[in-house]
Amino acid sequence: MLKAIILAAGKGTRMKSEKPKVVHEVLGKPMVYYSIEAARAAGCDKVCVIVGYKAEEVEKSIKDTYAKLGKTEEMQDVVSYALQTEQLGTGHAVKCASDFIGTEGDVVVLCGDTPLVTGKTLEQAIKKHVATENGVTVISAMLSDPFGYGRIIRDEKGLSKIVEQKDATEEEQAVKEVNSGMYIFKCDALLAALSQITNDNAQGEYYLPDTIEIIKKMGLPVDAAAMEDADQIKGVNTLEQLAEAEEIMRSR
Repeated sequence: MLKAIILAAGKGTRMKSEKPKVVHEVLGKPMVYYSIEAARAAGCDKVCVIVGYKAEEVEKSIKDTYAKLGKTEEMQDVVSYALQTEQLGTGHAVKCASDFIGTEGDVVVLCGDTPLVTGKTLEQAIKKHVATENGVTVISAMLSDPFGYGRIIRDEKGLSKIVEQKDATEEEQAVKEVNSGMYIFKCDALLAALSQITNDNAQGEYYLPDTIEIIKKMGLPVDAAAMEDADQIKGVNTLEQLAEAEEIMRSR
């Protein structure tokens, strides 16, 4: 079984808007819609959207979009919601969907503010994940300017860990391969790892990437799969980036 979690609980203060970030539109549809559709195109049967800031507005935006497309009934069985009442990091957000995750199959974790990722890219990463029986596969990208992104740190066995910008040494900051914020996990491994992560870091948050070292210690393989088109990891944090995403989407 393959399912997806979409992180959509944040406010998005840099958007300079009272609207939740993920409901800002790209070509007439909310950003989060594209993440849902990418997950479905990649073969996910069920999608859980993690909501927080103005949760009802996010849910209404998604439901209204599918209603306009005449897909209300179809999507009732596909999309569900989990509430993150406090913004305590990506690890905490995913933990809010523990019941949805369960212990069977695999789960793809996506961001509601990365509308450019495609089902094809996710499908390629999922195939690698399944073929190598990884506990977790991180979707990565090579960037000429990696500032701000978590770095993929490798060792002789493959993926060693992911280090956030604020916690990285100078040597680690020089690494060009970055974490896209998208992952594929074995459900049972993810649930076990989420119960062990802590908030002992510069941000005081529960980081989802911290599950990687834990899953590695379980004896499961972990790796990163680099996507061919680095544009697809572009997140939208400002109105300028929203316009850029719309331009890329239009050119497709």
